[in-house]
Amino acid sequence: MFNDLTGLGYGLVVFAIIIGVGSVVLFNFGGAVALCDTTNLYSWNSSTGNCWNGTNSATPAGSGYTNTNYLLGQLGSSGLAGWTPAIIAISVGLLFLGAFMVRGGRSRGRY
Repeated sequence: MFNDLTGLGYGLVVFAIIIGVGSVVLFNFGGAVALCDTTNLYSWNSSTGNCWNGTNSATPAGSGYTNTNYLLGQLGSSGLAGWTPAIIAISVGLLFLGAFMVRGGRSRGRY
């Protein structure tokens, strides 16, 4: 059973790495395709994730940024990462239920 727990742990670590790397890549790609209003001297501010002109911030325009920002939301806390606690609970629960089913209710001693 502990071999199964090791595999489950590796799977959860890979799941977390995919979410983390995917979020970083999508955030940086969103900054690369963001269209900031240059007439009001807005430019992309990578620390805040929006357009900034020194005093005001604005949401970037363009379908590339809009779609990338949507995908980032779906990968982040409002999407796949939000399901992480449920995935962990179901996986561990099914692992223990499977261990009890394999045993089949047999007793250990002979009477």
